[in-house]
Amino acid sequence: MREISDFKSVIDQYKVVFFDAFGVVKNYKGLVPGIEKTFAYLEAEKKEFYIVTNDASRSPVHLAEKYHQMGLNAITHDRIISSGMLAKEYLDLKVDDGIVAYLGTRASAHYIESSDLHPLPVGSIKPSDIDNVNALVFLDDEGFDWCRDLNKTVNLLRRRTIPVIVANTDDAYPLTINDVSIAVGGIATMVENIAGKEFIRFGKPDSQLFMLAYELIREKVRVTKPDIVMVGDTLHTDILGGNKFGLDTILVLSGNTLPGDAETKITSTGIIPTYICASAVVV
Repeated sequence: MREISDFKSVIDQYKVVFFDAFGVVKNYKGLVPGIEKTFAYLEAEKKEFYIVTNDASRSPVHLAEKYHQMGLNAITHDRIISSGMLAKEYLDLKVDDGIVAYLGTRASAHYIESSDLHPLPVGSIKPSDIDNVNALVFLDDEGFDWCRDLNKTVNLLRRRTIPVIVANTDDAYPLTINDVSIAVGGIATMVENIAGKEFIRFGKPDSQLFMLAYELIREKVRVTKPDIVMVGDTLHTDILGGNKFGLDTILVLSGNTLPGDAETKITSTGIIPTYICASAVVV
């Protein structure tokens, strides 16, 4: 097993820390125990940080409110970089008007509403609406009927040649310590294969999300890539994405990658983090 590094000793080497959310800062029970100490330490040391997440289920404002409700006030909405923000940017640039159909919760439709388009859940689309649907967005794995609405999605894409945006590339996420749940990225892959269409994906490991975070942090402080470290629990998204963007990376064993699996997964995938830490908690 590779050496397990002390998280505090590692982040002391960097000016900026990018964190994944689920499995790093929070989990299925709530906050990762002790994570408040990490953000108190970052604030005391005047280190900058962002939550860089594939979670497009809510707006950054609502995501921040969830942290505040759990007692973590250090994470404000302007410190959250969501893949939904990239989906919004695409819609702003590429879709001028009409209906944007979506799969997800009402809260996730924020990224469509703010683009001055007409969001409509797939389940609410009528036959008379189809010719006015100019885009489809996969936002969240909740908020729709998996059988009825996924079938409806496939048939919509058979009738309309429109851009399809996947705002969360995650295939699955931990539901309990032993179980996972299918995420919207996994649903999108299935529909993509059935429909025979090529979808547009935003989120880790794509470099665009890291570029957005990099541009925003450079508006605050003068840093270069060697000054930043990415902290994540998943090799194929957090660590691969950080590596591709040229950042040092920390794999934490508090989420998707369990301590007993880490070495095997690193060896089999060839995705090598710069460091491995038990968690992102400063002790």
